[in-house]
Amino acid sequence: MFLLNLQSTDPMNVSKQDSSFASVSEFVLLGFSFEWQIQCLLFSLFTTTYVMTVTGNSAILCAVWCDQRLHTPMYIFLGNFSFLEIWYVSSTVPKMLVNFLSETKTISFAGCFLQFYFFFSLGISESFFLAAMAFDRYLAICRPLHYTNIMTGYLCAKLVTVCWVCGFLWFLIPVVLMSQMPFCGPNIIDHVVCDPGPLFVLVCTSAPRIQLLCFILNSLVIFVHFFIILGSYTLVLVAVFRVPSATGRRKAFSTCGSHLAVVSLFYGSLMVMYVSPGLGHSAGRQKVATLFYAMVTPLFNPLIYSLRNKDMKAALRKVLGLSCAR
Repeated sequence: MFLLNLQSTDPMNVSKQDSSFASVSEFVLLGFSFEWQIQCLLFSLFTTTYVMTVTGNSAILCAVWCDQRLHTPMYIFLGNFSFLEIWYVSSTVPKMLVNFLSETKTISFAGCFLQFYFFFSLGISESFFLAAMAFDRYLAICRPLHYTNIMTGYLCAKLVTVCWVCGFLWFLIPVVLMSQMPFCGPNIIDHVVCDPGPLFVLVCTSAPRIQLLCFILNSLVIFVHFFIILGSYTLVLVAVFRVPSATGRRKAFSTCGSHLAVVSLFYGSLMVMYVSPGLGHSAGRQKVATLFYAMVTPLFNPLIYSLRNKDMKAALRKVLGLSCAR
């Protein structure tokens, strides 16, 4: 999704477009090419995963919205994160499901770049939110006496706004520039989503500057946020080990454990795919890796947050009408 291989193509610049290039009006998302029975099986599996993801994240969103006890910065971030995950999976999975049952597997030119833009923008917003949540946990554990004075409602709202706005502006220019490039065929994208890597392969002219811009922007958003999160939790662990009470340490680990699990899932899949030595991954591996962070991680997030957090479990029971008389 994020980091791209710089394609070694002809050195001419993208601005020098040949007027003889035929315009491509649609692309073919090749996806997974299996026998019909396997396609139907994957359709059922992906549909179940999608419904569970939307339902789980919607439950967390409703719990945060309805329970006054969860109107704190940590849960406000979590509510926004769950709302983001619903749209994150919805930007790609419905089209995957349609393609499983379609013979043509086509997507319009505009539809492809809209999917590309929203998939990337929501993924980048997720990275911003993970960094903001790590900063929040750092303040809560390392600066507990000053937490309420620092993490005010105003700062929380400001951070939420920054996460959304920066996520949707971060990759806007590369998407617009790529959409203006000439695509003269073939129009087959050997992937499950409209990803810039396969799209660059289909461009008639080389675009080293745009590719470099994509690489720089993606590297910045991954590594800067990853090191912010890593630094925050290093300080948190140091502070936790200084807590004399075993109960206090367990509470601190419980508070941060869910966030660390989500961070490990999200960045782990990205690092394995895009930051491992030798970036010439096969199309099959790219598809599997994309499915992992586009579908598996959003599915696990509500399970991780609800199972490791007593307040969230209580709020979910209340929302679902399953709370018992004490």
